[in-house]
Amino acid sequence: MTHVRHAKFQIGQVVRHRFYPFRGVVFDVDPEFSNTEEWWQAIPEHIRPAKDQPFYHLLAENAETTYVAYVSEQNLITDESGEPVSHPQVNEIFDGLEDGVYVFRRSVQN
Repeated sequence: MTHVRHAKFQIGQVVRHRFYPFRGVVFDVDPEFSNTEEWWQAIPEHIRPAKDQPFYHLLAENAETTYVAYVSEQNLITDESGEPVSHPQVNEIFDGLEDGVYVFRRSVQN
C-alpha cells in the first residue's frame, strides 16, 4: 500500500524558510521531490531534506532580491507577518490577498 502525504501548505499561502531569511507565496506543490539529483546533492548534507515529502514552488523574496525557490515542507513555516509578498510575478498568478491567502487567478488555474 502506498503512503499518501498531504501538503501542509496551500497554493496562495505565505510562508517563510525555517533557517534562511526569505519568505514567499506558494504557487505550486510537488507531492515529493521533483528536481534534479544535482540540485539535491548541492544542499549541504547536514541540512539536506528528505525527498519523500511535499516540495513547494515559491515566489520568494529576501532583503535584496526576488526569485523562485524550491523548498521542502520540513523547511517551511507559516509567515505570520500579514505583509504582502513583493515578487513582481505575484500579480501575474494571483488576484490579491483574501484573509492572508493569495487568490489564484482563474486564467492560470489548470
